[in-house]
Amino acid sequence: MSHDTLGRRVCVCVLVPVLASLSLRPDALCFFSRAPSLPQLAIATQQIARGHRAAATLPPSTTMAASPRALLCAAAAAVGLALSQGAHAQSDGGNVINNDTHFYSQSPPVYPSPEIVGAEWSDAYAKAKALVAQMTLEEKVNLTGGVDLGTGCSGTISPIKRLNFTGMCLSDAGNGLRNTDLVNSYPSGIHVGASWNKELAFLRGSSMGGEFKRKGVNVLLGPVVGPAWRVVRGGRNWEGFSVDPYLSGSLVYKSVLGIQEQGVQTSVKHYIANEQETYRTPSSGGAKEAVSSNVDDKTMHEVYLWPFQDAVKAGTGNIMCSYQRINNSYGCANSKTLNGLLKTELGFQGFVVSDWDAQHAGVAAALAGMDMAMPSGSEFWGKHLVEAVKNGSVPESRVTDMATRIVTTWYQFQQDTLFPEPGVGMPKDVTAPHKFVEGRDLSARPVLFQGAVEGHVLVKNTKDTLPLKSPRMLSLFGYSAKSPDLFAPVAGAINSQTWVVGAESIDINEFISNVISFSPNATHSSIGRNGTLIHGCGSGATTPAVFTAPFESLKVRAARDDTPLFHDFVSAEPVVDPLTDTCIVFGNAFACEGFDRPGLYDNYTDTLIRTVAGQCSKTIVVFHNAGIRLVDNFVDHPNVTAIIFAHLPGRDSGDALVSLLYGDLSPSGKLPYTVARNQSGYGHNLNPDWSEGALENFPQSDFTEGVFLDYKHFDKEGIEPRYEFGFGLSYTTFNISNIKVNALQGVNTAEYPTGAIVAGGQSDLWDVLVIVNVDVQNTGKVAGAEVAQLYVAIPNGPTKQLRGFEKRLLQPGEVSTVEFKLTRRDLSVWNTAAQKWQLQRGDYSVLVGSSSKNLPVRGNINF
Repeated sequence: MSHDTLGRRVCVCVLVPVLASLSLRPDALCFFSRAPSLPQLAIATQQIARGHRAAATLPPSTTMAASPRALLCAAAAAVGLALSQGAHAQSDGGNVINNDTHFYSQSPPVYPSPEIVGAEWSDAYAKAKALVAQMTLEEKVNLTGGVDLGTGCSGTISPIKRLNFTGMCLSDAGNGLRNTDLVNSYPSGIHVGASWNKELAFLRGSSMGGEFKRKGVNVLLGPVVGPAWRVVRGGRNWEGFSVDPYLSGSLVYKSVLGIQEQGVQTSVKHYIANEQETYRTPSSGGAKEAVSSNVDDKTMHEVYLWPFQDAVKAGTGNIMCSYQRINNSYGCANSKTLNGLLKTELGFQGFVVSDWDAQHAGVAAALAGMDMAMPSGSEFWGKHLVEAVKNGSVPESRVTDMATRIVTTWYQFQQDTLFPEPGVGMPKDVTAPHKFVEGRDLSARPVLFQGAVEGHVLVKNTKDTLPLKSPRMLSLFGYSAKSPDLFAPVAGAINSQTWVVGAESIDINEFISNVISFSPNATHSSIGRNGTLIHGCGSGATTPAVFTAPFESLKVRAARDDTPLFHDFVSAEPVVDPLTDTCIVFGNAFACEGFDRPGLYDNYTDTLIRTVAGQCSKTIVVFHNAGIRLVDNFVDHPNVTAIIFAHLPGRDSGDALVSLLYGDLSPSGKLPYTVARNQSGYGHNLNPDWSEGALENFPQSDFTEGVFLDYKHFDKEGIEPRYEFGFGLSYTTFNISNIKVNALQGVNTAEYPTGAIVAGGQSDLWDVLVIVNVDVQNTGKVAGAEVAQLYVAIPNGPTKQLRGFEKRLLQPGEVSTVEFKLTRRDLSVWNTAAQKWQLQRGDYSVLVGSSSKNLPVRGNINF
């Protein structure tokens, strides 16, 4: 039998089952002008499946346009041969798997990529469609890949001057603009999560959006809802809001609305299940692939997709696809997550941009639904994508859709008329002469300060330690009280990079040898010994024009009150002045993009705390923590009388802390995570995953815990936490009572939704089915804010899941009635068989209180 005959028979007999069962990646659709041998086809197919360019790199003489049927036949033949030969090729040197055909069945194929229809953006879509119709193929392709235009933007898209398209500037980060001057540093995601304040999230977003616009940045690369904190030691958890999908989704929804009201697009990231830094990218030389996040369908929907769904509903302009593999298919070439979940199920009308250098394929990425490559499209797209269209590998309609999605967002946010020159305030080198472009606005000052205040969480306060009451002498200790020694770009020196990536607080030698090396074998510190943290490290760091450290603000307050102030930020075992009546020890928990945290505590700081507490009857511990920080080594010391998780407050760090220490304002933050009594409490989710033996070249991370993360895990396993999710103390007291549960009449409570797809999924997922009211009263003597938290026990699910929260500022004695609206989605579970959200029949418990373990009022719903 000839190769041609075999190819035709494979196409007729096994094409559909083979492609479906193997999740054949679309780069396998190689096109030949003459019949190649099956080994040639198999090699090309295997190369493409591994994320190589394949079709784009075949010699022109072997490529031509061909019908989809013929192309699929060739691909099927190749896969058939690959299967027959794979048993011998998968192991090379023992049991080690070296060929990723072993994993083909794990991520279902979803093709073709849905085209934009405009929907809520119909006017912008009509304009974009007309503009793109005037473009050449090469111009459309140029829109899909970044270029270097000599600015400090993280990425840029070229203008098309003949059509008056201005191009685009894309830049980090989700907590403020980086790599430029004259901007602010806003509270980081973890800090916003700890505030539990939706309105503050909106105002923060609006203020940030204004700064990005004044600097000529079209796309803000954020907010972050992935990672979702699955890995407790995750290096980038601090960029996101919370481990809880509902809390994270509520805050990203408001953030997107706030940022985009200024005419700046959001790029919500990192899509999806991007949960660890360890092996997030392939190893140098490609011997080891990036880690695969292996997620079941139910968990994907109920945990990881949930906040992205909120972002799409809010109208985010674009979504950033992630570095790692998802069910063993790279995130930026995964047709299930991009074409299937995002563009079909959620009705997403914007564009998908790659994380920087996260593209691993040409044709595959295009057909899977990626629309823009950053920071450059030249490696896989550019002229290669033009050739792929000409030889039939990629339909021109796909490229037209990519361009139309990009231009639609440009029109939707009026960047065609009401926007500065892209990158006008983003100099390539801030140490060289450049234009003065002020990004800040005085209207942001209250937002910066209040945002910093509300993310502080007071978790312990005994012996009437706080608020401070004219201490006789105040003594300060710890490396994290002061500003870093260097906070400025330095021309021509490696030091300048610490300013750009937020590594000012760690030793410069550690930065050079460990952080910028991205080596998996590097040894990383748990702390930043060179000063306080106002943000974490990496592309989420900011470069503020000014910020206040705790020591600076405390000096001002002490001078005003004439309080003696003693400080020792150097000694590991300091001596405390015996006249001191109150001590404050400042520590931090450092985290950075590129690696996961070494642990959740460090012995140096814990020893420092115990040493001070042994000499000081009232010792206050303040942590600026870029993630969960355990306290079990000192929390029970009788002289450790107050603990504050200060998180990452941004610009007004010191001033905000002092206002809380002295009682000018009452703490109102709540933990957006659970603090365990020891590391073992988190189970296997404590550490990042990797593989040995047969899978050492294809690291696997199996999400076997399903939906049971954080407090759901603690509830399921019966583990008592140190401080539970949602916990936080105040200087006043509150009472929550008088619950009323009202199931609305006349609304559709059928088991499955029937609405049309809109931005965010089926329209009736957002229908309100139940309204719950409770009364919240300030029963104390000072003003304070309380967060009323509503949890639902859904049949056949976790003991409880957060499904509502409202924050109220109340004067002493004041009562406020808080209303919670529960939607169909809030009360549903994902049914994997029906592939829909299911409103189950049965009893639902509604629990309301001040934390996940303090829920004094309860009601019921029945469907």
